[in-house]
Formats: sequence, C-alpha cells, structure tokens
Amino acid sequence: EKLVSKKNRVVRKYMGKQEIFEKLKTAVETYDSALAKSTTQESLDAGIEPFEAINDGLGRGMQTISELFDDAKIFLPQILMAAEAMQEALKILEPKILESGKEIGKTVVLGTVIGDIHEIGKNVVGAMLQGAGYKVIDVGRDAPIEDFVEKVKEVNADVVGASALMTTTKPGQRELIKALKEAGIRDKVKTVFGGAPVSQEWVDEIGGDAYCPNGAEAVKIVKELVAE
Repeated sequence: EKLVSKKNRVVRKYMGKQEIFEKLKTAVETYDSALAKSTTQESLDAGIEPFEAINDGLGRGMQTISELFDDAKIFLPQILMAAEAMQEALKILEPKILESGKEIGKTVVLGTVIGDIHEIGKNVVGAMLQGAGYKVIDVGRDAPIEDFVEKVKEVNADVVGASALMTTTKPGQRELIKALKEAGIRDKVKTVFGGAPVSQEWVDEIGGDAYCPNGAEAVKIVKELVAE
C-alpha cells in the first residue's frame, strides 16, 4: 500500500508539472501576462526549476509564436505582446536564477545601421530573442557604427546584430566588422546580419558570422552562435 501511495504521489507530481508547463506555454501563446505571472509563481511554489519553466513551458510558447509569424498568421504587435508575457514571467524567475549562479541569457546588441530608418525587422528579431530569454539591447535605427561598438564593450555582449534594408546602407555592416576589429573585440563577439538586400554571400564576403533571413530564424541562429 505504501508503494502504491508513493507511486500515486509521483504520478500526481508529474501531472502537476506538465499542467503548469502547458499553462506557461498557453500564457505566451495567448499574450496573457497575468496568467504568465501567476503560473510562474505557481511553478516556483511547486518546486519546478526556473530553467525547466523556461525550456518546457514559456519557451515552447515562443516557439509557437515564431512558427505562426513565419507562416504570416500573426504580425509584429502579437510578437511584442507574447514577448511581454514572457518577460513578465522572467522577472519572477530571475532572482531564483541569480541565486543559482546561472545566467538568465546571453546578451545581444541590435540596431539598424546609420543612414537606414527601417526598424520593423529589427524589432521582430528583438522581440523573438527577448521572448526566448536573451538580454536584448537595442541601439535603435540609423545608428552610428560607434554606437554598436561602444554598447558591445559596455555590456560585454555575446552577439551583435545589424540590419540594413537598403543597398546604399548595406556597407555599414562591413564597417561594423572593421570597427570591431579596430576596437580589438572582434574575436569576443559573434555577428549576425539581416535585411532585404543582405545575403549569405554578402555576410561571407564581409567576414560576418551569420546571416538571418527573417525574425522567425533569429532565435535558432543566435542559439547556435553562442553555443560555439
């Protein structure tokens, strides 16, 4: 009888965890910040590790959002709302993660190169990365190359991403690589580039690390870059 009782407790605990993970996933998928916060607290009360909550719950929700965006079933406003729900949950988890000595996420500096005022693509990438748990610092649109370099040094960034939406501003991406080398930090930070006129061939030509064709690919690409 004791063995059966113990087995039932284990089964209930497992089912409880799975239910919490599904609620976390749903909170992100439905842009529900209130549900994200309450369920995140519920996960901590249930003894679930913060990174389990992120990987098995919240992160799966952002994966759904990424796929929906890729299929053009949702757009930037929905991505931003999903990312906001994820961020509200991360605010609750962060103190516990800091206690454990683990990092909540790598740091990514993003911007659109000087001369280019487009930023929708950059904002999509930023929201996707934030939703996946990365720290994102946005230097904005029409950003001077020195702003990218200074921010990378200031926050000790793991990745820097620069978008260019016009053929005339594309050379700014090459200038960023050059400036990072001159600052002596090119080997300390990974680079990712995107934008309508940008291609894998261009990124190879300028010596960049990765080409990002769209926002939906951003998380996978950055994850691969920081894992190297």
